[in-house]
Amino acid sequence: MFGHKVLAVDVGGSHVKIRVADDPEKRDFESGPTLTPQQMVAGVLKLAEGWHFDRVSIGVPAPIIANRPAHEPANLGRGWVDFDYDHDFARPVKLLNDAAMQAVGSYRTGRMLFLGLGTGLGSCFIAGRVILPMELAHLPYRKGRTFEDYVGARGMERLGKKSWRRHVERVVAALRAALLPDEVVLGGGNAKQLKEPPEGCRIGDNANAFLGGFRLWEREWENSIPVYDDGVGAKS
Repeated sequence: MFGHKVLAVDVGGSHVKIRVADDPEKRDFESGPTLTPQQMVAGVLKLAEGWHFDRVSIGVPAPIIANRPAHEPANLGRGWVDFDYDHDFARPVKLLNDAAMQAVGSYRTGRMLFLGLGTGLGSCFIAGRVILPMELAHLPYRKGRTFEDYVGARGMERLGKKSWRRHVERVVAALRAALLPDEVVLGGGNAKQLKEPPEGCRIGDNANAFLGGFRLWEREWENSIPVYDDGVGAKS
């Protein structure tokens, strides 16, 4: 990692979680719908006391363009788009979509499709460490509803777990047929609700979000993050 000491920050709608590469401890504090980027930075720096780091990776629940959110995250406060992250952290910062950060940490080889089964449906495609922006959640699926309406948290609540699992299998099969990945990784908080992964899939680990944050500063990933990113990467 060029000798860099990286702090990985995973910003969620309920908690902000942080970790450094040389310490297995995960620390977190509550976020919520009023959390501003200023409050996030202040909370992270306070929580990270005692850790030494010179680079920061942040996963944010919003599309990222040119290393900043394209719009305000739906479940957080305001001010994320125009905030100067490098200035307030006093260190170089890379931002990317939160699902993408977990995807980078989940990647092994070849062509991988990552689907984050959480509140919504996060998605990312990685081929040979090239991160490809994807927004699959809002594509039409059935009866005027989208993929996210069926396999996101609202879909599980509306359909029940048994029917939700069937739709996860159908959505995965449709996306595998269209995108031809070597494997599909299912992450996000609701992946654990699957009794077993669908064909061609493995279950990811939410802790891979931290590994993804660390990898962004490694030499082999240095040029993998597109300058223009529609929800999956950040500017190197």
